[in-house]
Amino acid sequence: MANITLKDIAHSYTGASNNPDDYALKKLNLTWRDGGAYALLGPSGCGKTTLLNIISGLLTPTKGQVLFNNDDVTRLPTERRNIAQIFQFPVIYDTMTVFENLAFPLKNRGRSKTEIEPRVIELAKMLGLEKDLFTKAQHLTADAKQKISLGRGLIRQSVNAILFDEPLTVIDPQLKWELRSQLKYLHKQFGFTMIYVTHDQTEALTFADEVIVMFEGEIVQVGTPEALFERPEHTFVGYFIGSPGMNIVPCRLQGRSMLIEDHEITLDQTYKEQPDSAKIEVGIRPEYLRLAPAEEKGLPVKIIKVDDIGRHKIARVAVNDHTFHVVMPEISGMTGDTASLVFDTAHTNIYVNDHLITGEQS
Repeated sequence: MANITLKDIAHSYTGASNNPDDYALKKLNLTWRDGGAYALLGPSGCGKTTLLNIISGLLTPTKGQVLFNNDDVTRLPTERRNIAQIFQFPVIYDTMTVFENLAFPLKNRGRSKTEIEPRVIELAKMLGLEKDLFTKAQHLTADAKQKISLGRGLIRQSVNAILFDEPLTVIDPQLKWELRSQLKYLHKQFGFTMIYVTHDQTEALTFADEVIVMFEGEIVQVGTPEALFERPEHTFVGYFIGSPGMNIVPCRLQGRSMLIEDHEITLDQTYKEQPDSAKIEVGIRPEYLRLAPAEEKGLPVKIIKVDDIGRHKIARVAVNDHTFHVVMPEISGMTGDTASLVFDTAHTNIYVNDHLITGEQS
């Protein structure tokens, strides 16, 4: 296992260029500590798989260095990096049994039968494959085949890291939770460095100790699931994390107050004056808004729609052209289609040009 450091890494599929727009992966610096569980999260095309392939050696970066425990491996081939990579679609031998598939990485490295057999049986039990050990893979379901693929990545105990490239995409949704739980358990058992690529926020937040959120080839935030939810450092993180995502609406700042469509809301902090050209927005999670009767102090809004999703209700409200989603256990005491929107100011974030800013305590 190894600490993995990316130093000034950038990649362009068209070769070196002085134009930042030519880079699928823009300049970044990042370190993954030995034994950590990480997720690379972002929409399709944001650079997640490019970054993963640079770590594994399937791609050589246009710029920068890849270090394993301070050793430069930037130009080393994949087979010399001691990496296990698990792909979106199972990579297994259909004509081999489950046992033979799991044993293959160890057998290929000259391990003895006495070492291989107990290791295969132990891992098969952890993955729920022990009853199918001597069944040929071609007779198994897609999720069982992906379990074999996961097992082939986990079978070696001395790998520097295990890389997962959207490994649960082909799995039945009902089994995804089970497999994620098994991966977490295996991580705790063996202490591998695991890096998991996904566009699914639920997968990322339930698997990883730390999540790296990517957008348009850049890392926009690295943090715990709690930090990504409570204090998104970029408006994209606010939109992307949560269901519904963070409400982000234009506003103006006046010291300790913000104005939305000329309606003033007092904040917990005082903010510096911003340039006229700056894009200023307020961000607040639907969970930290409350609808109150229209006569109560708050932002006057019109109720457009209320969806009942069982555990709670989601109200869509508007002030002129700006809309908010509000998560509430129930909506009561309302008459007509107007209400007052009350902000939890302790959980209200201010963004300038898409980046979170901090004010001063008054």
